[in-house]
Amino acid sequence: MPEAKDPTTPLWRAAVLLRVLTLVFAAGVVVVHVGEYARPWLALVAIGLMAVWTAAVTAGYLRPAGRRLGFTVADLVVSCATMCLSPLVLTPAQLAGGQVPLITTVWVTGVVAAGAVCAGPAVGAGFGAVVAAFNYGVRGYVDTDLTRDLILLVGVGFVLGLAASTSRRSAERLEQALRAEAATAERERLARSIHDSVLQVLARVRRRGAELGGEAAELARLAGEQEIALRALVSTGSVVREDGTVDLGARLRLLATDRVEVSVPATAVRLPVALAGELEGITREALTNVANHAGPAARAWVLLEDLGDEVVLSVRDDGVGIPPGRLDEAEREGRMGVALSMRGRVAGLGGTIAVETAPGAGVEWELRVPRPGARVAVAR
Repeated sequence: MPEAKDPTTPLWRAAVLLRVLTLVFAAGVVVVHVGEYARPWLALVAIGLMAVWTAAVTAGYLRPAGRRLGFTVADLVVSCATMCLSPLVLTPAQLAGGQVPLITTVWVTGVVAAGAVCAGPAVGAGFGAVVAAFNYGVRGYVDTDLTRDLILLVGVGFVLGLAASTSRRSAERLEQALRAEAATAERERLARSIHDSVLQVLARVRRRGAELGGEAAELARLAGEQEIALRALVSTGSVVREDGTVDLGARLRLLATDRVEVSVPATAVRLPVALAGELEGITREALTNVANHAGPAARAWVLLEDLGDEVVLSVRDDGVGIPPGRLDEAEREGRMGVALSMRGRVAGLGGTIAVETAPGAGVEWELRVPRPGARVAVAR
């Protein structure tokens, strides 16, 4: 992720600053106690190693490429390994008494901050627990002070990780909102352009064709259908929300023509994009069957109902209807348009489909599809 777009960049900078400040503190502690150590030279070597590693993680964490979990795990390993030098530097009395800090002192808290910013509260708390466990192990005992350090390390890791995760989610939502705003603005611009040109031409063709009659009347009918669909397109939004859902009702409204009426709830019927696309495709298939088989004057009605745990979609026409047994016969003959495109697709969604028809009484398809995550009722 480019640094300009990474919402955790300020947190990374703070983690780096913490690492530098704690290194300065650790160096000061070594200067104060260097004459008391069992191996003063090793204490100076340890501070030198800490300085080199601080420079390495600073260069890494300030670049987006270095903000990876693998690098923070390596940071944790180096930090804990440096803690393990303390028994070689401190005298047994210093190590057991707890009056002299470990060679790393608070420098190791920087890796907890890095892990939290990188991967969230669980990893941050986990890093804190690992550092605290090494603190117990190096000291060789458990007391109130070390347990206090455990609580602080785990708590700081969790809180920083939570802040980083919240920053990422907020940035994603803001970016999605900006994209939706840009899409809406573009739709409005296109709507103005279309209204001033294409819609006016289609309206004129429809009126003039109706006046001329004959073959021109058929052109007028087609122009009228396209005018209705285009008006619906520029006036209806079907923008994908940040949770990956879209309003199925808005999509179905685009299918309305002078021969197709669409009725949907006043409130949005939000479904996952893939599910909404499948239901829209099934509806188009049903309307195609109406256009091809219901008769030249047949009209169709699309009704969408939102029942909470499931959606019900009905497509009805007033055409010639289907003779008894004709659907089963079409399946046996290998004509899979209805069986595969509609029945198969609905079954793949975990739903049910029923058809009511009679010669001269039209056809009505009723689809019942459960919402994802809802308990599926037993089909009747």
